[in-house]
Amino acid sequence: MSAHRFCIAPMLDVSDRHFRYFARQLARGARLYSEMITTGALLHGPRERLLAFEPAEHPVVLQLGGSEPDDLARAARLAEAAGYDEVNLNCGCPSPRVQRGAFGACLMREPALVADCVRAMRDAVAVPVTVKHRIGVDRIESYEFVRDFVGTVSQAGCRVFVVHARNAWLDGLSPKENRTVPPLRHGVVARLAADFPTLSFVVNGGLRTHEESLAQLGQVDGVMIGREACENPWMLAAVDPLYFGRPAPCLARDDAIDAMRPYLRRQIDAGEAPRAIVRHMLGLFNGLPGARAWRRTLSDPQALQRHGAGVLDVARAALSRAATRRDERDERTARSP
Repeated sequence: MSAHRFCIAPMLDVSDRHFRYFARQLARGARLYSEMITTGALLHGPRERLLAFEPAEHPVVLQLGGSEPDDLARAARLAEAAGYDEVNLNCGCPSPRVQRGAFGACLMREPALVADCVRAMRDAVAVPVTVKHRIGVDRIESYEFVRDFVGTVSQAGCRVFVVHARNAWLDGLSPKENRTVPPLRHGVVARLAADFPTLSFVVNGGLRTHEESLAQLGQVDGVMIGREACENPWMLAAVDPLYFGRPAPCLARDDAIDAMRPYLRRQIDAGEAPRAIVRHMLGLFNGLPGARAWRRTLSDPQALQRHGAGVLDVARAALSRAATRRDERDERTARSP
């Protein structure tokens, strides 16, 4: 079974260590990815804070942004020394800031440079070096473009390719629009997997349900879920049974709260703001009665300051009260003539 069978995507302003810890409580088998960290930030910034993670997060991947082989090699060494299980090179981000730095999706136009970057990192570390990329850039939609990119980069020793099955439109679209506007073409990833049978391919983009994801596994080695995992985190509770044939660590949402309570307390004692942790739990009850009360309590600065680590219990009680009131209203409505 592929180590990349189910992955949770690197997401800007989402995939920090607190989100990853929460995701791990719900899905033991998932492969977790960090936010993209640029080589400049890692080499010249607060590297201890940027690299920090909990042992429970394993397997966990550090995603790097950069285009200088030497800098990427140095950053990869830091990632390996910190204990990360894999280093992933971002060749898919379309944001203007990343474009100005001449990395991200821009690198797909320079497969020889990407190969040099991968080779430098592989020479520097023993952990796997992987690449995340798109299926094309701007209006280049020929299969040959992405096929040749994969072929060139694989010659440098990359064995795992995480492929967002959309083009990156570098002009005229925001990063958010780049996740939805360019057409999805999952078939391109399946074709890559067929043409490169000795490599592993993980498909990303547009996957919102387990039914959709499991259907992809007949053609590729793994799937990567992005926004659905943060907007509807309870979907992760089904990962272990569905993808790995093992029991779910949390059978009910209250189990997830119990799992996070000591972590929240520990982080607050270490000086972390409660909001930094609980913001990742806002969607835990999405779709259920009282979910709005849960979100409202966890988003209330006064409640966070007043209750600290106890805010999860306060929010859970608010949810229960709101759900009860709704049930009572529904019952009165049902009895009314």
